[in-house]
Amino acid sequence: MSAPDLQRALSAAREAAEAAAEVIRHYWRRGVEVEIKSDATPVTIADREAELAIRKVLQAALPEAAIYGEEFGLDDGARELLWLVDPLDGTKSFVRRTPFFSTQIALMHKGELVLGVSSAPVYGETLWASAGGGAWFEGDRVRVAATDSMAQASISTGNVKTLTMDARWAELGAMIRDSNRIRGYGDFCHYHLLARGGLDLVIESDVNILDVAALAAIVREAGGLFTDLDGQPLTLDTRSVLAGTPALHAQALTRFRASLQS
Repeated sequence: MSAPDLQRALSAAREAAEAAAEVIRHYWRRGVEVEIKSDATPVTIADREAELAIRKVLQAALPEAAIYGEEFGLDDGARELLWLVDPLDGTKSFVRRTPFFSTQIALMHKGELVLGVSSAPVYGETLWASAGGGAWFEGDRVRVAATDSMAQASISTGNVKTLTMDARWAELGAMIRDSNRIRGYGDFCHYHLLARGGLDLVIESDVNILDVAALAAIVREAGGLFTDLDGQPLTLDTRSVLAGTPALHAQALTRFRASLQS
């Protein structure tokens, strides 16, 4: 994409996130009924209306792009440009009245992430990034920390159920013992902190690409590394995350790989 096209897309993504925020704030104040989807996860009218609001903005601004949304699926998988949208990531938090939910909007060009917007309207944070343009928090450019040793590291874990089933679980325990501190902020929050220099390593084994695509773009533009737990680049099939400062990502990846070989 050309620089002007990328900026046009980023502006549209930020506008779409704000349109979703208006919907989410409305239902946050009012309350919603909860339905259970076929995959046993909750969904509300706020999820659906927020995605419709996002789609309206994105389709008007970039009609040549397809959209893959959490609630209404993929409309055309053959286009070079693909929006990845989770209108209300963290619905479980939303319905339990905790503020750890967000709107995630990312854009892929020929399979590569080129921008991301992460908006947490009730928590009160918005971060965004575009390829080559840096990562930004409320108008200020942000970067990951310079932390390069496990002894200094702050680690955060999110969804790790699957990780408990193989040898990497014990290795995670060893890393925690070697680290400075362990937290479990979860959802968007620990990725925001990572991009802003407040955390050094984030580990999750059970995610969907729509949950993390925008966050990956942000962390990368903030100078961090963001792969799956095997060190592979993100794809539409990604299900895990290893994200961190370059030094900590490399150390954790080496230790996880060694644990599987022993």
